[in-house]
Amino acid sequence: MLFSQSLGVVALATLTTALPERKTLAEREVGKLPALGWNGWNQGQCNAASEKVALDTAKTFIRLGLKDAGYQYVNIDDCWSTKQRDSKGNLVPDPNKWPRGIKPVVDEIHNMGLKFGLYGDRGVKTCAGYPGSQGHEKQDAQLLASWGVDYWKYDNCYTECYTGNAADIQTCPDDKGPSSRPGYELMRDMLRNTGRDILYSLCNWGWDEVWTWGASVGHMWRMSVDNWGKWEDVVRIANQAAPILKYTQPGRYNDLDMMILANGALTPAEERTHFAIWAITKSPIILGTDMTKINSDEVKLITNKGLLAINQDPLSKPAVPFTPPGTPTKGNGEIYPYWSGPLSSGTVVAIVASKGNLDTKLSLSQVPGLKDQDYSWTEMLTGAKGRGRTVQAKLEKHDIAVFRIDN
Repeated sequence: MLFSQSLGVVALATLTTALPERKTLAEREVGKLPALGWNGWNQGQCNAASEKVALDTAKTFIRLGLKDAGYQYVNIDDCWSTKQRDSKGNLVPDPNKWPRGIKPVVDEIHNMGLKFGLYGDRGVKTCAGYPGSQGHEKQDAQLLASWGVDYWKYDNCYTECYTGNAADIQTCPDDKGPSSRPGYELMRDMLRNTGRDILYSLCNWGWDEVWTWGASVGHMWRMSVDNWGKWEDVVRIANQAAPILKYTQPGRYNDLDMMILANGALTPAEERTHFAIWAITKSPIILGTDMTKINSDEVKLITNKGLLAINQDPLSKPAVPFTPPGTPTKGNGEIYPYWSGPLSSGTVVAIVASKGNLDTKLSLSQVPGLKDQDYSWTEMLTGAKGRGRTVQAKLEKHDIAVFRIDN
């Protein structure tokens, strides 16, 4: 193993692999479809950044059927390292959290048929105050590759910002500081040059219009500030994503942030809408959930074969809002009520009860790309099937119906 507990030293493996062809990360095999996985931050923040939590979660993936449903990534967030680099400048796994180091844990998770992700930051420190990668990009990328890491979430805290005339090494205010793009491009190049395909997740909170350049840098990019797990956050993020979903394409995805279920803040109807909107907009689905607290209905939701098939459809065209003629427009604080998008075979149509209880019919001829003719349809959450020129949704407040329309 690369981490010696007795010496407290992390050694970089000798890299003998030839440099790969210089393509963007999104053009390589990893990340061709939206990532499906889990992130530990909401389970216990720094306390979840441990070998035990990583392995327990991997085993839970298998026990609950998430692996069989397509979930792959077990991702550890901030606080996994010590507060200081070693004498050679390497990141050091906290020996209290990782008594065997990182690589044996990665190997064990790989042997389960799953993948392992870690967290870093392009600034001098991570958001929780641990060593960032600024000035160590090449070294850190090589270390990740030597451990066999599959996924790298790269945050944006403690970068150089300017308040007046003084440099302020803190989290950048939204309207100040240089662009984050060069720092993300630098780490892209360092990851690429290791010769290992590592999924690269840009976490700059939607700054610098990242959706306009993220596709040339990474596989996925956060398009907003954090999802705090409330209904208002689901509405905010979905509505903010709507006009920029056009930048999503195969291997390049707007990241609507972690999927937060089982925290008590959302009703079952709101959880269904949260999951379904993330799925149909082709967001990566990274569960920000304490997997020890998730209930059977939530497991059924996150392993829904129909919704996951829509999310993983190889066409990778997101559903976007549309307004059927004669229907009211979205009000303030409401999620867009109608969404549709093409699939490699068929069309997805979603109806959200954004105001209150809803009982409505939708003529399929009002859906972009569909004609005035009969279609076969399946509702993804109930399994109901039918054929005709309309679909009907009878929903409680904040619930959703998702129809797969087949020609």
